[in-house]
Amino acid sequence: MPQAIIFDVDGTILDTEQAILQSLQRTLREETQKDYPFEELRFALGIPGKDTLQRLNVDDIETVHQKWSAAVLDFSHEVSIFANLEAVIQTLARKPLKLGIVTSKTSQEVTDEFDPFGISDYFKQIISASDTKKHKPHPEPLLACLELLQVAPEDAIYIGDSIYDLQCAKQAGAKFALALWGAKTTKGFEEADYVLQEPTDILTLI
Repeated sequence: MPQAIIFDVDGTILDTEQAILQSLQRTLREETQKDYPFEELRFALGIPGKDTLQRLNVDDIETVHQKWSAAVLDFSHEVSIFANLEAVIQTLARKPLKLGIVTSKTSQEVTDEFDPFGISDYFKQIISASDTKKHKPHPEPLLACLELLQVAPEDAIYIGDSIYDLQCAKQAGAKFALALWGAKTTKGFEEADYVLQEPTDILTLI
């Protein structure tokens, strides 16, 4: 049995795809007068917002990132915890396991967009994009979380939905479990140690 299970947030715990893409699309339209189709913005799912804006060659990244973060909240009605996941987390919390989170959200975004769901207390450590200099797919955020949990990488499983999550886990030396309910495909995830069809499958890991 693993000693720690670490979760990504967007696309793994929270169904945030529509909120992220719609708010980004609107913000870019206002700032650049360009209309980006969702398919061109999908790469943004799983990396920090400032990295996304950098790749899109946005001029004033700080200002536009603040506007995007505010815009996400306008779409909060689109966000929910994936079905059955809260019950799974509650079950895991009763086991001799350490639970953590490694997310590309900033600490402020965790406060605004994750904490309202009332499940933060189940996690012993939460590492956001504000806590490390390097971000996923670099292993630094996951290694930082594991160090605080005092768990060796080989004794941990990282659950995520993006290729960045997979790369982060592999480079850190941890096992990776694909959250198929968020990823929607196994293509590109051939290196995953586990493929989880639905949230209740997480319980098969322990």
